[in-house]
Amino acid sequence: MTYGTRGPEWSAVVPMPQVESGVRRVVPGADLVDLPDAVLRPVREGNAFESTVEMLATAIRLGVFATGDRLPPERELAERLRVGRATLREAIAALRQAGLVTTTRGRTGGTVVVYRGHLGGPGRLPDSLLPLVSAHRAGVQLADVLAYRRVVEPGAVAVAAAAQLTADQRAGLVEALDDVRQAPDDGRRRIADARLHLVIATLTGSSLVVEAVTQAQAMVGEMLAAIPVLRRNIDHSDAQHEAIVTAILAGDGEAARRSMEEHCDATSALLRGLIG
Repeated sequence: MTYGTRGPEWSAVVPMPQVESGVRRVVPGADLVDLPDAVLRPVREGNAFESTVEMLATAIRLGVFATGDRLPPERELAERLRVGRATLREAIAALRQAGLVTTTRGRTGGTVVVYRGHLGGPGRLPDSLLPLVSAHRAGVQLADVLAYRRVVEPGAVAVAAAAQLTADQRAGLVEALDDVRQAPDDGRRRIADARLHLVIATLTGSSLVVEAVTQAQAMVGEMLAAIPVLRRNIDHSDAQHEAIVTAILAGDGEAARRSMEEHCDATSALLRGLIG
């Protein structure tokens, strides 16, 4: 059975003008294209939860699953994405928190798309987020911010790992990591998270690097404020933070860079999926 469409499954292709639906795209003289099969691919290892959220949210925002469409059953979707059922359920819960879908139980239940879109061009911040951004940043593209951070922060941790750290610097880094893990609520956790990134930047000894990381954290923080706090992502982030700090303390610049790249990619996946 084909999910994501309210009509019967198509069994033949008839040449006709191009038509868009929640699932299928018909192109004159071509085979019928199954959009879910084209868009929903096996997720990459390492950030399975975030990548699952990104892929499903993007499919919804692009109309692969339109408003009112029912997502495929969990077993089928998990097999298609090659993720565990638990990871898939947590990703769908994230979509519910973001207001993209709703789920009902029972024989006739399932997960149905309720997303109706938002104003604004592709890749730009939604109107609801613009007041959070300073005037000269209001037109910034999400992709620009994520690319900028992906260059700046992995480079910063590699330099920090190569530095000759004093005992006080090493203790301060560990303390900043503990502050994130022990934050009493989500608001203070985000502040402690940003502070950890800035502490790492200071270890490079470069004021320009500190300025760049500060700028990246400010812009990403504004965007993160527009999406739900997801507990699975928090746990994942804590593990990545620990790997980054461990690599810096061990003087392993390459491991520090890889861990920060994975950390940036996880955040980027959520932002691309839930903001667009």
